[in-house]
Amino acid sequence: MGEIPDSHPRKASLLARTKLTEAAAEGLLAESALIAHGRGEAFDYLLGEKTSESASLAIHETAARLLKAERAVISLNGNTTVLAGEQAIRAAAIIGCPVEVNIYYRTPERMEKLISALENIRLKVANQDPPVGWDDSQWPEIVNSVDILGADADGLIEGLEGPRAICSSRGIEAADAVLVPLEDGDRCEALVALGKQVLVIDLNPLSRTARMAHVTIVDEVSRAMTELCSALVEDPHVSQWDNGQALRDALAIMAQASNQIPS
Repeated sequence: MGEIPDSHPRKASLLARTKLTEAAAEGLLAESALIAHGRGEAFDYLLGEKTSESASLAIHETAARLLKAERAVISLNGNTTVLAGEQAIRAAAIIGCPVEVNIYYRTPERMEKLISALENIRLKVANQDPPVGWDDSQWPEIVNSVDILGADADGLIEGLEGPRAICSSRGIEAADAVLVPLEDGDRCEALVALGKQVLVIDLNPLSRTARMAHVTIVDEVSRAMTELCSALVEDPHVSQWDNGQALRDALAIMAQASNQIPS
């Protein structure tokens, strides 16, 4: 793809497509990854391709719950690693939690490539400026201490069968709160049944994942993860969260989009 001018209204979306296309060619993604991304893009069109006030509130609620958790973990699939891996490592450093590569179509080759990609991202983040108020000299050490889990398939998500149940015993299996961007419904339901707080990013407010989670951020993953990094250093507080209302707010925004069609 040639240079996209900053004035292009869909520059961010086009760049995301390019990243995913290149990652798929390199073997990081499953064949269905681009289909899943395209489905999400359709919902993002209806959101106006921007973070709504309701989504921002959900992001801050998620930040508060991750900070309050004793054993938080950020679960990453292929698309999230490619689109928001940098923000995920940064968030994990701020929280002091691991990230875990946990993918639907698991192969040794894909796991190795995704973990290697995250290790490179971790080195990049360690050389970036720290959050406001953090000690510049300590930031690289904090970032490099973020565990990247998933290679050792030594854990189990009870309630699931076969390869989809595989996880890390030090990550998702032990966690009390799991941030699961772009998760599938069965895994979300199983994690909730295990008593874990499930915090998700999902552009489809009608999905089973969105409806089952404790907090759902209806937003594009890279935008949401970028704002999450900011929210984590703002001393957020857990509220009496109404996730159903958050989903209704997202649907209302999408419904209003139809009013923009010329009569």
